[in-house]
Amino acid sequence: MSETGASYAAAGVDIEAGDRAVELMKEWVKKTRRPEVLGGIGGFAGLFDASALKRYERPLLASATDGVGTKVDLARQMGVYDTIGHDLVAMVMDDIVVCGAEPLFMTDYICVGKVHPERVAAIVKGIAEGCVLAGCALVGGETAEHPGLLGPDDFDVAGAGTGVVEADRLLGADRIRTGDAVIAMASSGLHSNGYSLVRHVVFDRAGWTLDREIPEFGRTLGEELLEPTKIYSLDCLALTRTTEVHAFSHITGGGLAANLARVVPDGLHAVVDRSTWAPGAVFDLVGSAGKVERAELEKTLNMGVGMMAVVPRESADVALTTLADRGVDAWVAGEVTERGEHTTGAEMVGDYAN
Repeated sequence: MSETGASYAAAGVDIEAGDRAVELMKEWVKKTRRPEVLGGIGGFAGLFDASALKRYERPLLASATDGVGTKVDLARQMGVYDTIGHDLVAMVMDDIVVCGAEPLFMTDYICVGKVHPERVAAIVKGIAEGCVLAGCALVGGETAEHPGLLGPDDFDVAGAGTGVVEADRLLGADRIRTGDAVIAMASSGLHSNGYSLVRHVVFDRAGWTLDREIPEFGRTLGEELLEPTKIYSLDCLALTRTTEVHAFSHITGGGLAANLARVVPDGLHAVVDRSTWAPGAVFDLVGSAGKVERAELEKTLNMGVGMMAVVPRESADVALTTLADRGVDAWVAGEVTERGEHTTGAEMVGDYAN
Protein backbone atom coordinates (compact mmCIF):
# COMPACT_ATOMS: atom_id res chain seq x y z
CA MET A 1 0.00 0.00 0.00
CA SER A 2 1.56 3.29 -1.12
CA GLU A 3 1.42 6.46 0.90
CA THR A 4 1.07 9.96 -0.50
CA GLY A 5 3.92 12.28 0.48
CA ALA A 6 3.27 14.98 3.02
CA SER A 7 2.57 18.51 1.82
CA TYR A 8 1.94 21.97 3.22
CA ALA A 9 -1.65 21.80 1.92
CA ALA A 10 -2.22 18.44 3.61
CA ALA A 11 -0.98 20.02 6.83
CA GLY A 12 -3.70 22.65 6.51
CA VAL A 13 -1.92 25.63 4.93
CA ASP A 14 -3.43 26.91 1.69
CA ILE A 15 -0.88 29.11 -0.08
CA GLU A 16 -3.20 29.76 -3.03
CA ALA A 17 -5.91 31.07 -0.71
CA GLY A 18 -3.34 33.38 0.88
CA ASP A 19 -2.38 34.74 -2.54
CA ARG A 20 -6.04 35.30 -3.34
CA ALA A 21 -6.49 37.23 -0.09
CA VAL A 22 -3.57 39.51 -1.00
CA GLU A 23 -5.12 40.30 -4.38
CA LEU A 24 -8.47 41.14 -2.78
CA MET A 25 -6.94 43.48 -0.20
CA LYS A 26 -4.74 45.48 -2.58
CA GLU A 27 -7.45 47.97 -3.54
CA TRP A 28 -8.11 48.81 0.10
CA VAL A 29 -4.46 49.22 0.99
CA LYS A 30 -4.04 51.58 -1.97
CA LYS A 31 -6.61 53.95 -0.44
CA THR A 32 -4.28 54.57 2.54
CA ARG A 33 -1.32 55.62 0.42
CA ARG A 34 0.63 58.72 1.46
CA PRO A 35 3.16 60.46 -0.85
CA GLU A 36 6.05 59.20 1.30
CA VAL A 37 5.19 55.53 0.65
CA LEU A 38 7.29 53.70 -1.94
CA GLY A 39 6.13 50.58 -3.74
CA GLY A 40 3.09 48.51 -2.90
CA ILE A 41 2.22 45.50 -0.83
CA GLY A 42 3.79 42.16 -1.64
CA GLY A 43 7.40 42.98 -0.89
CA PHE A 44 9.34 41.85 2.14
CA ALA A 45 9.16 45.27 3.79
CA GLY A 46 7.08 48.41 3.51
CA LEU A 47 9.06 51.51 2.48
CA PHE A 48 8.51 55.05 3.77
CA ASP A 49 10.62 57.94 2.49
CA ALA A 50 12.23 59.37 5.64
CA SER A 51 13.53 62.41 3.75
CA ALA A 52 10.06 63.83 4.35
CA LEU A 53 11.16 64.33 7.96
CA LYS A 54 13.78 66.90 6.92
CA ARG A 55 11.27 69.65 7.59
CA TYR A 56 11.56 68.84 11.29
CA GLU A 57 14.27 70.47 13.39
CA ARG A 58 14.53 67.44 15.67
CA PRO A 59 12.05 64.71 14.70
CA LEU A 60 11.13 62.17 17.34
CA LEU A 61 9.64 58.89 16.14
CA ALA A 62 6.80 57.50 18.24
CA SER A 63 5.80 53.85 18.00
CA ALA A 64 3.06 51.68 19.46
CA THR A 65 1.65 48.20 19.07
CA ASP A 66 -1.64 46.69 20.18
CA GLY A 67 -4.48 44.33 19.38
CA VAL A 68 -8.24 44.28 19.79
CA GLY A 69 -8.63 41.63 22.47
CA THR A 70 -11.63 39.35 22.78
CA LYS A 71 -13.80 41.67 20.70
CA VAL A 72 -12.58 39.66 17.71
CA ASP A 73 -14.65 36.72 18.92
CA LEU A 74 -17.82 38.78 18.64
CA ALA A 75 -16.89 39.65 15.06
CA ARG A 76 -16.41 35.96 14.37
CA GLN A 77 -19.75 35.02 15.91
CA MET A 78 -21.59 37.71 13.96
CA GLY A 79 -19.75 37.11 10.71
CA VAL A 80 -18.90 40.82 10.50
CA TYR A 81 -15.24 41.36 9.66
CA ASP A 82 -14.96 44.85 8.17
CA THR A 83 -15.22 46.88 11.39
CA ILE A 84 -12.67 45.22 13.65
CA GLY A 85 -9.88 46.96 11.72
CA HIS A 86 -11.15 50.36 12.90
CA ASP A 87 -10.65 49.13 16.44
CA LEU A 88 -7.11 48.02 15.69
CA VAL A 89 -6.07 51.34 14.14
CA ALA A 90 -7.63 53.27 17.02
CA MET A 91 -5.81 51.23 19.65
CA VAL A 92 -2.45 51.84 17.95
CA MET A 93 -2.65 55.31 16.42
CA ASP A 94 -4.54 57.00 19.24
CA ASP A 95 -1.76 55.87 21.57
CA ILE A 96 0.75 57.50 19.22
CA VAL A 97 -1.10 60.82 18.95
CA VAL A 98 -1.15 61.20 22.76
CA CYS A 99 2.38 62.62 22.66
CA GLY A 100 1.41 64.98 19.84
CA ALA A 101 2.82 62.78 17.09
CA GLU A 102 1.40 62.69 13.58
CA PRO A 103 0.61 59.08 12.55
CA LEU A 104 2.75 58.07 9.57
CA PHE A 105 2.37 54.39 8.80
CA MET A 106 1.13 51.10 10.17
CA THR A 107 1.60 47.38 9.61
CA ASP A 108 -0.81 44.62 10.59
CA TYR A 109 -0.66 40.97 11.57
CA ILE A 110 -3.66 38.73 10.98
CA CYS A 111 -3.54 35.20 12.35
CA VAL A 112 -6.19 32.72 11.20
CA GLY A 113 -6.95 29.04 11.59
CA LYS A 114 -7.82 28.82 7.90
CA VAL A 115 -7.46 31.47 5.21
CA HIS A 116 -10.84 32.51 3.84
CA PRO A 117 -9.71 35.11 1.26
CA GLU A 118 -12.87 37.23 1.38
CA ARG A 119 -12.81 37.26 5.18
CA VAL A 120 -9.17 38.32 5.36
CA ALA A 121 -9.80 41.00 2.75
CA ALA A 122 -12.74 42.31 4.79
CA ILE A 123 -10.52 42.59 7.86
CA VAL A 124 -7.89 44.49 5.88
CA LYS A 125 -10.62 46.70 4.41
CA GLY A 126 -11.51 47.77 7.94
CA ILE A 127 -7.87 48.39 8.82
CA ALA A 128 -7.41 50.45 5.66
CA GLU A 129 -10.51 52.52 6.40
CA GLY A 130 -9.20 53.11 9.90
CA CYS A 131 -5.84 54.22 8.54
CA VAL A 132 -7.58 56.79 6.33
CA LEU A 133 -9.42 58.13 9.39
CA ALA A 134 -6.11 58.32 11.29
CA GLY A 135 -4.23 59.90 8.39
CA CYS A 136 -1.63 57.14 8.15
CA ALA A 137 -0.55 54.68 5.47
CA LEU A 138 -0.91 50.92 5.67
CA VAL A 139 2.47 49.88 4.29
CA GLY A 140 2.34 46.13 4.79
CA GLY A 141 1.42 43.25 7.00
CA GLU A 142 1.29 39.52 7.43
CA THR A 143 -1.46 36.94 7.21
CA ALA A 144 -0.50 33.74 9.00
CA GLU A 145 -2.41 30.48 8.78
CA HIS A 146 -2.12 28.33 11.92
CA PRO A 147 -4.10 25.12 11.45
CA GLY A 148 -4.23 22.96 14.54
CA LEU A 149 -3.62 25.95 16.85
CA LEU A 150 -6.73 27.89 15.82
CA GLY A 151 -10.08 26.60 14.65
CA PRO A 152 -11.02 27.11 10.98
CA ASP A 153 -13.06 30.22 11.80
CA ASP A 154 -10.83 31.63 14.56
CA PHE A 155 -8.64 34.67 14.02
CA ASP A 156 -6.79 37.43 15.83
CA VAL A 157 -5.36 40.77 14.75
CA ALA A 158 -2.50 42.96 15.92
CA GLY A 159 -0.79 46.02 14.56
CA ALA A 160 2.17 48.34 14.98
CA GLY A 161 2.43 51.97 14.01
CA THR A 162 4.90 54.83 13.76
CA GLY A 163 4.41 58.57 14.06
CA VAL A 164 6.58 61.68 14.30
CA VAL A 165 6.60 64.77 16.50
CA GLU A 166 8.89 67.79 16.72
CA ALA A 167 10.93 67.47 19.91
CA ASP A 168 9.94 70.87 21.28
CA ARG A 169 6.24 70.09 20.64
CA LEU A 170 6.26 66.81 22.54
CA LEU A 171 3.22 66.66 24.82
CA GLY A 172 3.18 65.13 28.28
CA ALA A 173 3.18 65.51 32.03
CA ASP A 174 5.95 68.13 32.13
CA ARG A 175 3.65 70.65 30.43
CA ILE A 176 0.69 70.31 32.81
CA ARG A 177 0.06 73.14 35.28
CA THR A 178 -2.30 73.82 38.17
CA GLY A 179 -5.60 75.15 36.90
CA ASP A 180 -5.48 73.33 33.56
CA ALA A 181 -8.84 72.18 32.24
CA VAL A 182 -9.49 68.51 31.55
CA ILE A 183 -11.57 68.06 28.40
CA ALA A 184 -13.40 64.79 27.77
CA MET A 185 -14.15 63.49 24.28
CA ALA A 186 -17.09 61.12 24.00
CA SER A 187 -16.48 57.48 23.11
CA SER A 188 -18.52 55.63 20.48
CA GLY A 189 -19.29 52.93 23.04
CA LEU A 190 -17.19 50.27 24.73
CA HIS A 191 -14.36 50.70 22.20
CA SER A 192 -11.98 47.71 22.51
CA ASN A 193 -11.33 47.18 26.20
CA GLY A 194 -13.09 45.23 28.92
CA TYR A 195 -14.70 42.69 26.64
CA SER A 196 -13.74 39.77 28.86
CA LEU A 197 -15.92 41.33 31.56
CA VAL A 198 -18.64 42.30 29.09
CA ARG A 199 -18.80 38.83 27.54
CA HIS A 200 -18.91 37.23 30.98
CA VAL A 201 -21.82 39.46 31.96
CA VAL A 202 -23.98 39.19 28.86
CA PHE A 203 -23.31 35.54 28.01
CA ASP A 204 -22.50 33.76 31.27
CA ARG A 205 -24.47 35.85 33.76
CA ALA A 206 -27.41 37.15 31.71
CA GLY A 207 -27.56 34.26 29.21
CA TRP A 208 -28.27 36.60 26.29
CA THR A 209 -27.50 36.03 22.62
CA LEU A 210 -26.02 38.52 20.17
CA ASP A 211 -29.27 38.76 18.19
CA ARG A 212 -31.22 39.91 21.26
CA GLU A 213 -32.96 43.24 20.59
CA ILE A 214 -32.11 45.78 23.29
CA PRO A 215 -34.64 48.67 23.41
CA GLU A 216 -32.13 50.99 25.09
CA PHE A 217 -29.77 50.51 22.14
CA GLY A 218 -32.33 50.61 19.36
CA ARG A 219 -30.51 47.66 17.83
CA THR A 220 -29.28 44.19 18.70
CA LEU A 221 -26.81 43.41 21.46
CA GLY A 222 -24.27 42.23 18.89
CA GLU A 223 -24.52 45.41 16.84
CA GLU A 224 -23.92 47.53 19.93
CA LEU A 225 -20.97 45.45 21.13
CA LEU A 226 -19.35 45.51 17.70
CA GLU A 227 -19.60 49.31 17.33
CA PRO A 228 -16.14 50.38 16.12
CA THR A 229 -13.77 52.36 18.32
CA LYS A 230 -13.71 56.06 17.53
CA ILE A 231 -10.42 57.22 16.03
CA TYR A 232 -9.35 60.59 17.46
CA SER A 233 -5.93 61.05 15.82
CA LEU A 234 -6.80 63.81 13.37
CA ASP A 235 -9.07 65.53 15.89
CA CYS A 236 -6.24 65.67 18.41
CA LEU A 237 -3.80 67.00 15.83
CA ALA A 238 -6.32 69.68 14.83
CA LEU A 239 -6.53 70.67 18.49
CA THR A 240 -2.75 71.15 18.68
CA ARG A 241 -2.90 73.45 15.66
CA THR A 242 -5.70 75.70 16.93
CA THR A 243 -4.80 76.08 20.60
CA GLU A 244 -2.29 75.16 23.27
CA VAL A 245 -2.48 71.56 24.46
CA HIS A 246 -0.47 70.20 27.36
CA ALA A 247 -1.32 66.51 27.21
CA PHE A 248 -3.70 63.88 25.87
CA SER A 249 -4.78 60.65 27.53
CA HIS A 250 -6.18 57.71 25.55
CA ILE A 251 -8.79 56.00 27.73
CA THR A 252 -8.23 52.28 27.22
CA GLY A 253 -7.57 49.35 29.56
CA GLY A 254 -7.59 50.43 33.19
CA GLY A 255 -10.30 53.03 32.77
CA LEU A 256 -10.47 56.79 32.88
CA ALA A 257 -8.75 57.71 36.14
CA ALA A 258 -5.83 55.31 35.72
CA ASN A 259 -5.07 56.44 32.16
CA LEU A 260 -5.39 60.12 32.99
CA ALA A 261 -3.02 59.62 35.94
CA ARG A 262 -0.34 58.46 33.47
CA VAL A 263 0.07 62.03 32.19
CA VAL A 264 -0.30 63.89 35.51
CA PRO A 265 3.07 64.93 37.01
CA ASP A 266 4.13 64.35 40.60
CA GLY A 267 2.75 67.04 42.86
CA LEU A 268 -0.40 67.64 40.82
CA HIS A 269 -3.81 66.00 40.82
CA ALA A 270 -6.51 65.72 38.15
CA VAL A 271 -10.11 65.78 39.37
CA VAL A 272 -12.83 64.57 36.98
CA ASP A 273 -16.46 65.36 37.81
CA ARG A 274 -18.83 62.54 36.86
CA SER A 275 -21.80 64.93 36.89
CA THR A 276 -20.58 66.52 33.64
CA TRP A 277 -21.80 63.60 31.54
CA ALA A 278 -24.04 60.53 31.47
CA PRO A 279 -22.43 57.25 30.31
CA GLY A 280 -24.25 55.54 27.44
CA ALA A 281 -26.82 52.80 27.90
CA VAL A 282 -24.31 50.01 27.28
CA PHE A 283 -22.42 50.90 30.46
CA ASP A 284 -25.60 50.87 32.53
CA LEU A 285 -26.55 47.53 31.00
CA VAL A 286 -23.24 45.87 31.83
CA GLY A 287 -23.38 47.23 35.36
CA SER A 288 -26.96 46.19 36.08
CA ALA A 289 -26.96 42.84 34.25
CA GLY A 290 -23.77 41.75 35.99
CA LYS A 291 -24.32 43.53 39.30
CA VAL A 292 -20.91 45.08 38.68
CA GLU A 293 -19.90 47.69 41.25
CA ARG A 294 -19.13 51.18 39.94
CA ALA A 295 -15.49 50.99 40.94
CA GLU A 296 -15.08 47.79 38.94
CA LEU A 297 -16.82 49.29 35.91
CA GLU A 298 -14.66 52.40 36.05
CA LYS A 299 -11.38 50.55 36.19
CA THR A 300 -12.41 48.30 33.28
CA LEU A 301 -14.48 50.39 30.85
CA ASN A 302 -14.15 53.90 29.43
CA MET A 303 -17.57 54.98 30.79
CA GLY A 304 -18.30 57.07 27.73
CA VAL A 305 -14.98 58.92 27.40
CA GLY A 306 -12.48 57.75 24.78
CA MET A 307 -9.88 60.52 24.85
CA MET A 308 -9.02 63.38 27.20
CA ALA A 309 -7.09 66.59 26.57
CA VAL A 310 -5.45 68.73 29.23
CA VAL A 311 -5.30 72.38 28.16
CA PRO A 312 -4.79 75.76 29.84
CA ARG A 313 -8.06 76.98 31.33
CA GLU A 314 -8.09 79.96 28.95
CA SER A 315 -7.80 77.58 25.96
CA ALA A 316 -10.79 75.44 26.87
CA ASP A 317 -13.39 77.36 24.84
CA VAL A 318 -11.28 77.30 21.68
CA ALA A 319 -10.60 73.61 22.19
CA LEU A 320 -14.30 72.81 22.54
CA THR A 321 -15.14 74.87 19.45
CA THR A 322 -12.47 73.08 17.42
CA LEU A 323 -13.77 69.68 18.45
CA ALA A 324 -17.41 70.66 17.86
CA ASP A 325 -16.52 71.86 14.35
CA ARG A 326 -15.06 68.41 13.72
CA GLY A 327 -18.18 66.65 15.01
CA VAL A 328 -16.61 65.50 18.27
CA ASP A 329 -18.83 65.63 21.35
CA ALA A 330 -16.62 67.14 24.07
CA TRP A 331 -16.95 69.00 27.36
CA VAL A 332 -14.90 70.29 30.30
CA ALA A 333 -14.94 67.39 32.73
CA GLY A 334 -12.49 68.51 35.39
CA GLU A 335 -9.37 70.40 36.34
CA VAL A 336 -5.82 70.00 37.57
CA THR A 337 -5.12 70.96 41.19
CA GLU A 338 -2.32 70.67 43.71
CA ARG A 339 -1.98 67.15 45.05
CA GLY A 340 -3.13 66.72 48.63
CA GLU A 341 -1.52 64.47 51.21
CA HIS A 342 -3.80 61.53 50.48
CA THR A 343 -4.61 62.06 46.80
CA THR A 344 -3.34 60.14 43.80
CA GLY A 345 -2.63 61.26 40.24
CA ALA A 346 -6.28 61.39 39.18
CA GLU A 347 -9.67 60.72 40.69
CA MET A 348 -13.33 60.84 39.79
CA VAL A 349 -15.80 62.65 42.03
CA GLY A 350 -19.57 63.12 42.20
CA ASP A 351 -22.30 61.10 40.53
CA TYR A 352 -23.05 60.66 36.86
CA ALA A 353 -25.69 62.87 35.28
CA ASN A 354 -29.05 61.25 34.61
